[in-house]
Amino acid sequence: MGLRGTAAEGEEGNPTMAALARSGPTLTPDDDKPRPIVVRVSTGDLIFRSAMRAAGLMVLVITASILIFLVARSIPAFRSAGFSFFTTSQFNGYQFGIAAILPFSVLIAVIALVIAIPVGIAAALFISEYAPPGLRRALIAAIDLMAAVPSIVVAVFGLYFLMPRILGFDSWLAQHLGFIPVFRVTGPNSAVTYVQSTFIAGVVVSLLVIPIITSLSRQVFSQAPQGEREAAYALGATRWGMIRTVVLPYGRAGMIGASMLGLGRALGETIAVSFILTPIYSFSPHVLQSGGNSVTYMIANYLLDAGSLERSALLAAAMVLFVMTLGINVVAAIVISRSRSGATTAAD
Repeated sequence: MGLRGTAAEGEEGNPTMAALARSGPTLTPDDDKPRPIVVRVSTGDLIFRSAMRAAGLMVLVITASILIFLVARSIPAFRSAGFSFFTTSQFNGYQFGIAAILPFSVLIAVIALVIAIPVGIAAALFISEYAPPGLRRALIAAIDLMAAVPSIVVAVFGLYFLMPRILGFDSWLAQHLGFIPVFRVTGPNSAVTYVQSTFIAGVVVSLLVIPIITSLSRQVFSQAPQGEREAAYALGATRWGMIRTVVLPYGRAGMIGASMLGLGRALGETIAVSFILTPIYSFSPHVLQSGGNSVTYMIANYLLDAGSLERSALLAAAMVLFVMTLGINVVAAIVISRSRSGATTAAD
C-alpha cells in the first residue's frame, strides 16, 4: 500500500484531518521561493545616510579639486621645462627640476620607515598581546597622544635634544659601516660633518610615523579570531607561537597598509625636515653627511618669494608629491581591503 495509502487511510479514519486537507490552500512552486523583506527606512535614517553620503562625496570633491588646482598651476612650468623637470637638479629662475630634491624626500622617508616599522609593530604586539589590561589602556592613550603632538614640537625636540646626542652614533656608523655606500663619509670625522644630515632628519620623521604604524597595527592584531588563538593554545603553542602562527599572518596585510600610510606621512612632512636640514641642491646618497633637501622643505621656504614661473615649478613639484602620496594611500587601501582583517572590518 505504501505511504500514500497509509495517509489516505488516516484521513478516512479522522474526519477532522480530511476536512483540513480539503479546505487547505493549494501549494504552488512559487511558494518555495524566498520573499524579500522590505524595511521602511525612517526619516532619521534617511537624514543620517544622506549626511554620510555627502561627507564621503565631499572628500572626493576636495581631493579632486586639489589635484585639478595643482595641475592647472603647474602647466607653465611643464611647458617651459618639459620632461627635463624630472631630470634637472638645479632650481632657479632659468632652470628648475626635482631630480635632486625628490630623491632626498624618498631617502628621508625610507630612513624613517626602517626605524618606525620594527618599532611600531613591536609596540603594537606588546600592547595587543603582552601588556596587562591597565597598562594596555595607558599605552593606547600614550600612542594616541603621540599621534596628536604637533610636528613643530617634534622638530624642536629633534633639533635641540636628539641631534646633539645622536652625533656619536653617526660617527660610529661611519667608522664601522663606512664600507656601505650610504654610510660612507667623505669629509673629516668631526661633529660638524654629521649635523643637520639626512639621517637625522629621517630619525626625527620616524618619531611622527611610529604612532601611525603602532595604532593601525594594534587594531589589526586585536581583531585576530579568538577561536584560532584558542586552537593554537590547544595544540600546545606558546604565546609567541600563537602570535607567529595566528596574529601575524592575520595582520600581515594590515601591517603593510599601516607601513604604506606611514610612508605617505613621511613623504609629506615639512616642519621637522625644515628644522633639521641644511638645504643643498645636488643629490648625495651619503646620509650621514651634513646637508639635504626635500620637496616640502623647498616649497615651504621659497613659495612666497618666488616669481611666477618659479611658483609654477614649485606647485608642479607639489603635484608630483601629491600624486605619489595619493597613489601610496590608494595601494594601502587596496591591500587592507583584500586582507582578512580588512574584509572583517568592512563586514562589520
